Amino acid sequence: MHKKNILWFEETKIGDIPKVGGKNASLGEMYSELRSQGINVPNGFSVTADAYWHFIQFNNLGVTIENILKGLDTGNMHNLSERGYKVREAVLSAEFPEDLRTEIIEAYSTLSGEYTKKKRLTLKKNRNHTTHPAGWVDVAVRSSATAEDLADASFAGQQESYLNVSGEYQLLESIKKCFSSLFTDRAISYRQDKGFGQLQIALSVGVQKMVRSDEASSGVMFTIDTESGFQNAVVINGSWGLGENIVKGKVNPDEFVVFKPTLRLGSRPIIGKKIGSKEHKLIYSVGGNTSTQNVLVPDEDRERFCLTDDEALQLAKWGCEIEDHYRKPMDIEWAKDGKTDELFIVQARPETVQSRRDKNVLEEYTLKEKGKVLAVGAAVGGKIGQGKANVIKNVSKIADFKKGEVLVTEMTDPDWEPIMKIASAIVTNSGGRTSHAAIVSRELGIPCIVGTGNATQVVKDKRPITVSCAEGEEGKV
Repeated sequence: MHKKNILWFEETKIGDIPKVGGKNASLGEMYSELRSQGINVPNGFSVTADAYWHFIQFNNLGVTIENILKGLDTGNMHNLSERGYKVREAVLSAEFPEDLRTEIIEAYSTLSGEYTKKKRLTLKKNRNHTTHPAGWVDVAVRSSATAEDLADASFAGQQESYLNVSGEYQLLESIKKCFSSLFTDRAISYRQDKGFGQLQIALSVGVQKMVRSDEASSGVMFTIDTESGFQNAVVINGSWGLGENIVKGKVNPDEFVVFKPTLRLGSRPIIGKKIGSKEHKLIYSVGGNTSTQNVLVPDEDRERFCLTDDEALQLAKWGCEIEDHYRKPMDIEWAKDGKTDELFIVQARPETVQSRRDKNVLEEYTLKEKGKVLAVGAAVGGKIGQGKANVIKNVSKIADFKKGEVLVTEMTDPDWEPIMKIASAIVTNSGGRTSHAAIVSRELGIPCIVGTGNATQVVKDKRPITVSCAEGEEGKV
C-alpha cells in the first residue's frame, strides 16, 4: 500500500485515526461530512503518521529513543525529567528528509493560495529554510497522536499546539516541536501507565488555517453537563482571544448552558448564564520571539459576555448536530473570527468521563464536620479529598510533591500530570470547568476546585486541609 506523507482534511474520515491521529481524523470527518449542514470548519492538512515514521527512521531515532528510555522509572520525577529532555533534544536536532520537507511546503503553499486568493507561492529549495516569502497564511500547528482522544484513553492536552505560525521555517520547526512533544515528561508517563509502548504510538501533525479569534473570542463546548452527566444540556465556556487560555485554565471564562430538547424544537432555551472575570487574552504577537502574547483585557470587556445569545445558540445547535453525527457526547473547541464575525468549529473529540459512567450507581459524599472556609471556587466532581497542602508557585517544586498531598497552585500545567495522579485533591486559582485541570481531575476521579482566585495566598503550605466538592456547584477548601 502506498504510504502518504500528506492527507488533506477533505481526504480524511474518522476511520483514519491510525494514519492521522484522533484530532486530525475528527477534523477531516467534520470538514468532509458536516460543512454541508452549515458548520464552518477551517481547511487544512495532516502530516501523517507515515511521515512521522519516515522522519524517525531517516534519523535512526528509534534506537536512540529506546536506549535513552531503557529502565525508566516514571515515579522518579528527576529520572523522568532527565530522560525526557534527552529524547526531545534528539528529535529537535534531527533533519527532515528532503522529500518530506518538499511535500509539506507544497501543501502549505496550496493552503496559502486558497486563503490569499493569490497564485501558488514560489518555493525556495534552500536547505537552511531562511526564506519567508510574503503571502504565507497564518496556521495552527497541532499534534494528533494515534492513541489520542479515543473514548477509552483520553490524552487530553498530552501534546502541543502552536498558534499563528507563518512562513516555511516556522512551520517546519513547529512540526518538529510537535514530533518532540510525543516525548514530554507527562506523555511518556501517561503512556507507560496506560500500557502503551513508547515507540508503539505515532504522531501526526495538523496544519489548519487560523481563525482570528485573537480579535474576538473562543472556547470549549460540551454536549453533556460535565459535572452531573445530564445529557440534555450543552455547556459552553468562552473567553476573549485565542483558545489556549481556557484549555490551560489561565482564565475564568463565561459560561452558557443550553437545554437541548427545546433547542431542537426551535426555541431559545438558554437556561444558565454566568459571566467570568476573563482578566487576560491571548493575541498575536507583533515582532519578538513568540507568535502569541497574553495581554490584560479592558474592564469594559471583562464585564460583558464574549458571545451574544444568538451566537451561543448557534454553537449549541452545531454541538447537537456534531453529537448526532458521532452518536456520542462530544467535547468541542470553537472560535469566532474577529475580522469576519463568523463562528468556526476547530476541534471535536468524544467526551471521556461522564459518558462512560455507570448510570446505575449513585455515589454521594458528605462532610461530617465543617471548619473555617479558606477559599471557594467551581467544584469539579462531587467527592471530598484531604491531605497536607502542597502550595506550588514554581514549576521547579513539583519534584518535591508527595503522594496523598493536596496540590494548590495557580493552574495545573499539563506537564504536571505525573503529580496530579498522586494528589488527593487539586485546587487552582484560575480556570473553569473545561480547563485542563478539571478534565484530568474528572478522569482521575479526584476532587478539584478551580477558579478560587486566591488559594495560593490563603492556604498555608504543609497544613492539613479538606477539599469538598460535595455541596453543589461551589467547592470549598
